[in-house]
Amino acid sequence: MTTPQQSDVLVVGGGLAGIVTALEALRGGQRVTLVDRDTPERFGGLALWAFGGMALVGTPLQARMKIPDTPEVALRDWLRFGELPADDAHAHAWARHYVEQSRPQVYDWLTGEGVKFMPAVNWVERGLNGDGNSLPRYHIVWGTSRELVRCMVAALHRANTHGRLTLLHRHRVTALDHQAGRVAGAVAIDETTGAEVRLQAPVVVLATGGINGSHEQVRANWPAGRPMPATLLNGAHPFADGAMHHWVAQHLGGHIAHAGEMWNYAASFPHPYPHFAGHGLSAIPCKSALWLNHRGERIGPQPLVTGFDTHWLCQRVAEQEQPWTWHLLNWRIAAKEFAISGAEHNPRIRDKQFALFLKETLLGNHRLVSQMQRESPHFLVDDTLAGLAAKMNALTASHHVDPATLQATADAFDANFANGNKLHNDEQIRRILHARQWGPDRLRTCAPAPLQQPGAGPFIAIHMQLITRKSLGGLQTDLHSRVLNAAGQPIAGLYAVGEAAGFGGGGANGKRSLEGTFLPGCILTARAAARAISTGG
Repeated sequence: MTTPQQSDVLVVGGGLAGIVTALEALRGGQRVTLVDRDTPERFGGLALWAFGGMALVGTPLQARMKIPDTPEVALRDWLRFGELPADDAHAHAWARHYVEQSRPQVYDWLTGEGVKFMPAVNWVERGLNGDGNSLPRYHIVWGTSRELVRCMVAALHRANTHGRLTLLHRHRVTALDHQAGRVAGAVAIDETTGAEVRLQAPVVVLATGGINGSHEQVRANWPAGRPMPATLLNGAHPFADGAMHHWVAQHLGGHIAHAGEMWNYAASFPHPYPHFAGHGLSAIPCKSALWLNHRGERIGPQPLVTGFDTHWLCQRVAEQEQPWTWHLLNWRIAAKEFAISGAEHNPRIRDKQFALFLKETLLGNHRLVSQMQRESPHFLVDDTLAGLAAKMNALTASHHVDPATLQATADAFDANFANGNKLHNDEQIRRILHARQWGPDRLRTCAPAPLQQPGAGPFIAIHMQLITRKSLGGLQTDLHSRVLNAAGQPIAGLYAVGEAAGFGGGGANGKRSLEGTFLPGCILTARAAARAISTGG
């Protein structure tokens, strides 16, 4: 065994929450060791791949767009949409902290660090019945979350004066040291050599992510009574396996709260060039696409439309007879609306190519649609619905989709326009029109029109599956990010931040997120931990 590495603060996990914790601890005068299981070039965890959307309250961007948002309004939306248990004081406290502090501690802090936001605030998760975001709050980092990570890592290195930071990549923490009732460090394995490394510190901060990178954990914690599909794709970091959650619970009495609450997505298809086993691309579903079951029938009676209630969408998809659904659309819709979440497939935003971004927004993102047609066997294109049905059946090695059924599905929707564009009675069209009332959404949402409109083809069918993403539950923490035991008492020297803490309190979002709460939740919990550590809290 090597000589123990000593520091004032040991941070376990190199995602956004871990990086921000280390950064703020360094600025507080602490000696910091940051242990990251991944390689140096993947430093940043899931945030390195993320799109970079943030739910923020009362920002100058909102004011510029005349959005009258306040912490009081946001908290009302949060509690109603999340359905937080009335007796979960820690979740409620973190929810209030988020809406009150997302402006000063996230938006203002990030802009001070050089992070810029796109000028438009988007309106997501409006609630199936208007019970979600009552106002637009979704701010997008210019440069995606990759730029956010770059800024944070650069700040981390600038703060490393006098060699007070030790970065250990490719190290996996397997256990924590604890003496006389408090945490005293950790034991790690150097995965490049297999050697055991002892890390000594009076404070340990767990920034190890959630459980959704492990499908075994996802299935083990899936809520009883909720439908679960036979197959799932993976959109979480594979190292987010919940191992440290269970170690802390078993050995230190830490309390894991709301482990079954997850923020998965209903529309994904396999990554053409996967980074890990089961890797899926999380599509941003087109509002104008018809969402179909495995037989090519429109799912209903309430049609599935994105942007209103992701949790509800996931449940509807999970309860289908087969573990896949179809999105039926045409090229016109795809060019205007189709998008893939994350930095990888948003190069115009990621690389700050504003002119090209504006061009693709106004004229259609034909580049991405063509790319998916070339690269993904799950993205099917044909000039006729009959030909499309044949390709759908070939992909699933079945005869589930009857061409006549697919034709009837399209005809039934198109019949809404038989008496003109204003005399319709379809819930999906009503939701599309509602979305188009807000300028930024209007730019990315087609005006309702028949699916078989001349000149709008060819037809497209996307083979979709449910994908795991975020853990909404985690180790229960107080407002200082201290890990609590079952009696609600802090475990001396132990903190949890980001997804490991359910983004605060072990589950601040409840059952649903207002979307975009994850990156700010990482920052808020990390900064709370660093403040507490610096003041001896």
